[in-house]
Amino acid sequence: MDVVLAGFNVDHETLKTLGGSSDALTPETISAAYARISRNPLPVTELRAVARKEVASARRSNERIIFDMGHNSVAEHAVFNFDVLGVSRFAVEEVEKFRLCSYTEKSQRYIRLEDDCVIPAEVEKAGLGGLFRETLASQIRCYHDLYGFLRTYQFETNRDLAADRKNLSLLEGWAKEDARYILSLAMESQLGMTVNARNLELMIRRSAAHPLEEVQTLGRKLFERARPIAPSLIRYTAPTDYDSHTRETLRRVAEGLAKNSTENWPKKTTSVRLLSSTPDADTLLAAALLHGVSSMSMEACLRQARTLEAEDRRALVAETFRRMASYDAPLREFETIDFLFELTISASCFAQMKRHRMATILCQDYEPLLGTTLPPAVRAVGMESRFNEAIELTEKTYRTILPNAPRAAAYMLTNAHRKRIILKTNARELYHISRLREDSHAQWDIRETAALMISEARRAAPLTMMMAGGKDRFETLKETLFDGRPDGRVRS
Repeated sequence: MDVVLAGFNVDHETLKTLGGSSDALTPETISAAYARISRNPLPVTELRAVARKEVASARRSNERIIFDMGHNSVAEHAVFNFDVLGVSRFAVEEVEKFRLCSYTEKSQRYIRLEDDCVIPAEVEKAGLGGLFRETLASQIRCYHDLYGFLRTYQFETNRDLAADRKNLSLLEGWAKEDARYILSLAMESQLGMTVNARNLELMIRRSAAHPLEEVQTLGRKLFERARPIAPSLIRYTAPTDYDSHTRETLRRVAEGLAKNSTENWPKKTTSVRLLSSTPDADTLLAAALLHGVSSMSMEACLRQARTLEAEDRRALVAETFRRMASYDAPLREFETIDFLFELTISASCFAQMKRHRMATILCQDYEPLLGTTLPPAVRAVGMESRFNEAIELTEKTYRTILPNAPRAAAYMLTNAHRKRIILKTNARELYHISRLREDSHAQWDIRETAALMISEARRAAPLTMMMAGGKDRFETLKETLFDGRPDGRVRS
């Protein structure tokens, strides 16, 4: 056996300082070499050497294999890193809908924000840029006022922590993360993004069909940066009728049906609702576990699982956790169990929930009528009225923008405003959500949401979700399950 490092991501500015042929500085040669593995007996190291010497031929090969023959996965071997700057928090949500990419985003929890905002072109064209800026300025003033009060509150409330200077950024971070709830989705952000060529082409094409000019512009810039480096891998970038019109047609249908709807818009809504889950989930999981370690058919495993005594079924599921550490994922058999939730959550909470991209996340638009999420610390420092005044001004401006620039009006809304999402996840991914978001270090808003999700899921599948909880509780949960001993019996 031999393993050869074929390549790795290198800062493009460094490559430019090295000089040499610009044609050689392309990931296309790796895609072309790997594409030939299936039909050429040469060692892959030699295939790469040939591709590096014959870049033009490698590009022709890529175009034939990817676009003529339809083997799109070849494009996944070419990987790009992008710095995305000066983009709105609102547009970032659109970018991060593409799940098979990697993102690291400027965090409003850790960085104290100033007044950098993106003014939507649609709002400017509607002649409402001045009003938009005035409202943003009011929100930002409120943010700085809130931060001052919240910072003092956190230091006074947590005197033991405040006594140690190493906790300075922690306490200030708690103040920042609550103050940001009054800031709009137009606040400027930045993003580090890693994406392969196949997903990049899809992102560019979908961006071209997006109704917001900011997203369209971002797509064009991505194309302009990637196309010269890898012309053979990115071809279909024009907007399609499917991407451009399908959702808008559905939106018009929904608007027509909504006229006959009797649903009221309560200011307070249930934040977590389990809509459905796999029937008899614990039995199905037990059967899947038996199937993975036996030669029985799934039908036979189901029969066997149904005949197990409750204590034996519990012991079988618990055995999957006996040697688990807090960083281990449950066995893949847990993916056979599904949960479908409807969440009504703030933009701040969604900013974290959207990072669980292996789940299916379907979003409605932000909607003022669903109300806002008020950080408890804002009430504790006596700033609830000030916060609500800023919200009222925000929603007044939103209502002014809506008839004139309907798709861009949501830029005006704040991190506190709520929207509904459908989140479908299997039990394995739900454990990941629980470990990360129920942990004591998690932000309070998503921690509360995750706890409600786990509570609902545990009612539907108590054995499947028996070890769900934050990382900080993992050892306690395990000791409780195994009667205090790693090799002990399962506690009933």
